[in-house]
Amino acid sequence: MTSWVRTAVVVLAVGLAACAPRGPEGTGAWLGEPEELAPGVTFYRTSDPELVAHAGPIAVSLVRVDPARARLASVLSQGTVLDAEAVTDVARRHNALAAINGGFFNRHNGEPTGLLKVDGEIVSDSSLPRGVVIVHSPPGGPVSLEFDRLAAKMTMHFETSAGPKAVPIDGVDTTRARGRLMLYSPGYYPDTDTAPTGTEWVVAGDPLRVQSVRVAAGRTPIPPDGVVLSYGGTELPADLAKLQPGVEVQFTTEWRSLFGVSETALERAHHIVNGAGLLRRQSTRVTDWEDEALDPDTFIDARHPRTMIGVDRDGLIWLAAVDGRQPDYSIGMTFEDLHRLADRLDLTGALNLDGGGSTTMVVRGQVVNRPSDPAGARPVGDALIVTAR
Repeated sequence: MTSWVRTAVVVLAVGLAACAPRGPEGTGAWLGEPEELAPGVTFYRTSDPELVAHAGPIAVSLVRVDPARARLASVLSQGTVLDAEAVTDVARRHNALAAINGGFFNRHNGEPTGLLKVDGEIVSDSSLPRGVVIVHSPPGGPVSLEFDRLAAKMTMHFETSAGPKAVPIDGVDTTRARGRLMLYSPGYYPDTDTAPTGTEWVVAGDPLRVQSVRVAAGRTPIPPDGVVLSYGGTELPADLAKLQPGVEVQFTTEWRSLFGVSETALERAHHIVNGAGLLRRQSTRVTDWEDEALDPDTFIDARHPRTMIGVDRDGLIWLAAVDGRQPDYSIGMTFEDLHRLADRLDLTGALNLDGGGSTTMVVRGQVVNRPSDPAGARPVGDALIVTAR
């Protein structure tokens, strides 16, 4: 080959490389061919064995989202807390380009088991600070994500003749316990789904006021412009006995952020989705999960199907569904494996969401991964959806 031919080949190769799609660590080499779902939304698959250090086969489905060209939101299954629904049905109802399962939930009734905020309203509180993704989704601007370890509890405030009272809320939108005060929001269900063994207060209006007190009734309808307070038990604490029709009520949220996200940002956040295992925050790799009370042997260092959300150095959002528990197809990932995937994607923030048999990714209305649940795609309590602007 003559020198001018060699020079031409080199120039051509450089030109082609410059025109190729850019991505983390050579996207084309290990992610395969991209499939554009819509402007700013791209689907990938990878089975690169180096992601699990050649411990076995692996299959990962990923969706990359440009937050300036598409929207990301958390949604409740069936539109209520007390229910579960397949991710395919959630995606279909919202006309989503893509969707994945979201936070951890109670498989018996669909209730979240961690902190969850949807459309600006807390529908599940938490005393234990665990990893969360905070979604800011202003109507006229791009979506942005923050990552933290959060806990949140609510308190009720009202005035009495003896002075102001502050009563802790023991649980938001969750099954009532004896001797506990629960708050039920309109997102919970049409009613409180409670037994007639307690006292319930209908609180509504602007400002919020007690509208009625129902004793030994149960299943109180939840007003669209208010909440229902529910106490389990026949003997009311003295402070709750003072809650009578006409009393004005206020609710505050006490946030506990382990990484210092401001209360203002948390109050303004459109969505907050719980996970178990904060992996990255502000480009820092997280390797200590003692605060989240996660078991190393059965959860952190064991390979499971995993669902992950992250944001890369360019601000692009990544959703990942890692198949597992299928030795001939995909063995799943440990947290160390998830870190390896995060490295490949150049993620600056990342969170392990609910996984196991719940791990499901839907693209254009179809499940694109292989859920490990023998029954197929498991109904889940909430999901993250991607829609066109």
